[in-house]
Amino acid sequence: MLLALLAPGVALAQTDREQALEARVAELERLVEQMLAQQPLADTGATGLRTTPVPATQPVATAPPARPAQTAAIQTTTITPQANPGTRFTVGGMIRVDAMSTSTSDGEIAKSTAGRDFYVPGAIPVGGDGGDAYLDSHVKFSRLWFDASTELDSGDTLGARFELDFFGGSLGNTAATNTYGATIRHAYLTWNRLLVGQTWSNFMDTAALLDSVDFVGPTDAVVFVRQPQIRYTSGPFSVSLENPETTVQPFGGGPRVISGDNSVPDLIARYTGKGDWGHFSVAGMARQLKHEPVAGSAESTTGFAASVSGLVKLGDSTDLRYQATGGEGFGRYIGLATVQQDAMVDASGNLDALGGWAAYAGLRHAFSPQLRGNLYYARSQWDNRTDLTGLGVTRRVHSAHANLIWSPVPKLDLGIEAIWGERTLESGTDGELVRLHTLARYTF
Repeated sequence: MLLALLAPGVALAQTDREQALEARVAELERLVEQMLAQQPLADTGATGLRTTPVPATQPVATAPPARPAQTAAIQTTTITPQANPGTRFTVGGMIRVDAMSTSTSDGEIAKSTAGRDFYVPGAIPVGGDGGDAYLDSHVKFSRLWFDASTELDSGDTLGARFELDFFGGSLGNTAATNTYGATIRHAYLTWNRLLVGQTWSNFMDTAALLDSVDFVGPTDAVVFVRQPQIRYTSGPFSVSLENPETTVQPFGGGPRVISGDNSVPDLIARYTGKGDWGHFSVAGMARQLKHEPVAGSAESTTGFAASVSGLVKLGDSTDLRYQATGGEGFGRYIGLATVQQDAMVDASGNLDALGGWAAYAGLRHAFSPQLRGNLYYARSQWDNRTDLTGLGVTRRVHSAHANLIWSPVPKLDLGIEAIWGERTLESGTDGELVRLHTLARYTF
């Protein structure tokens, strides 16, 4: 009798336990299915089975969070569908804001010209009616770049870079919109040791550039050119054929002429040695200078130049950076072609390569991981034939700079630079510039 009375309770208890167990098993199955749905299939060959191990135990959640309505990947295909398999694509850029307070001794630098955006020694007014002061700011040097690289099964490597900034023609005005068009800085491809496209000239040592707040820095003397080229590099040696162009000083003076008449590319070779101490580089250039003032009366001559440059570490926190260039017919390679020309023209239209030299040196010191400073000087001097050019051409430009750059967090730079510059003409007339240049830059 007693067993008969207890039997329903025992059966009921067993049913409750079975139901709880079945619920736990169902919950485990659901969690496993959810986990497998969220993990990629391993490469298991023909079987297609998942090989990702499942943990032996999983916590049982009595009230699991609701699954998101959208669990599919945002993008299921590559962003470069036409590229070779395995291509790596990256994008980066920087936001840069420049502001400058400028005072010139002999007049004002013309509004909406490059000399109002960064230090351009050839734009320093001379022989004017007293000094002037003005304030400018812009974001033209902000950039955006795209890179792609691939290693093929054959062992070949392919690469490409496309980079823009906004230092092109104005699409608006400083009174209202301050809009500027995007312009190409770099656009080139690489195939193993070969580079084809537009980038820095092989005559330019980018590793010796100074850490400046100004966009260029030692503009008086630095080799600073981007142009289309074909370059081959093997270890420390590189040789290139680059887009030719001749800038000419007309007979008796006047604005320069960009001839566009060249038929032979500029030939440039470079050697760079590197070590724990820094690097040393030497480059040589030979080029055709050609001008055709009247159709059918082209004149040409030869230009040549050599440059030495480098970076020397003077301890863990200090380094010296320098460059010296000399020769004949290399004027457009110095300071964005803003200082002097490649050649002079006589009364008969014959070309005479303009000789000169240019040099800069600077010290960089890191006071702390967040604060660094730079002190540098730059100068170039030119051998004008005044019987051909007149007395109104530039004989010499030079400048001194001091800056501090603070990086409170990685990739954010806040800088200030004091600049003094002077331009002197062959007549002896000169003019000075004093500028305080500030910078805010975030690189991403």
